Amino acid sequence: MAQWTPTFYSFLTMTIPYPSPPTVLFCSQCGTATEQRIPPDDSRLRAVCPVCQHIHYDNPKTVVGTIPVLGDKILLCKRGIEPGYAMWTLPAGFMECGEGLAQGAARETLEEALATVEVIEPVYSLVDIPHIGQTHVFFRANLQEGDFGAGHETLEVALFALDEIPWDDIAFNSVRITLQAFLADVARGEFVTRHHVRTLDSM
Repeated sequence: MAQWTPTFYSFLTMTIPYPSPPTVLFCSQCGTATEQRIPPDDSRLRAVCPVCQHIHYDNPKTVVGTIPVLGDKILLCKRGIEPGYAMWTLPAGFMECGEGLAQGAARETLEEALATVEVIEPVYSLVDIPHIGQTHVFFRANLQEGDFGAGHETLEVALFALDEIPWDDIAFNSVRITLQAFLADVARGEFVTRHHVRTLDSM
């Protein structure tokens, strides 16, 4: 059985200028159309309300998911929504307020694959995608039971042997590089936490 080693390193760290994520168009306090300004004591453009002066901050979103394993197979989901409709992915989605990373990853796995998992900490794969304002976090996980199925955003779920992964139909690069890292670690018998940075040039 492969062992986990607490080694943290960068898989791809090339950085380039990137646009800010889409900003808030209307004030959440009074509904007025916002303006792009640099507020006092700040250094970045923000969406500022010209009426009530409320400042809106666009902060990155966190996507959490798992690599669910049963024996020597990985559970993948065929997406039932865009982006990536009818393509395969790991069960993952946006964190909700009030939950931690591992809790959110387990919840998303249950929602998308109707599967209960034992999440293995610490984080296995951390993928920063700054030009879309997202960070994708994946945990290794053990399927608790053999029961799984398609959630409301999933067309199909299936177990794949490591040499059967449908690489041509993987929905997202963050999933692809996480699976590639996982297979490499299985082959060498040791798991390490991976940190990846994806940029416009490397998507």
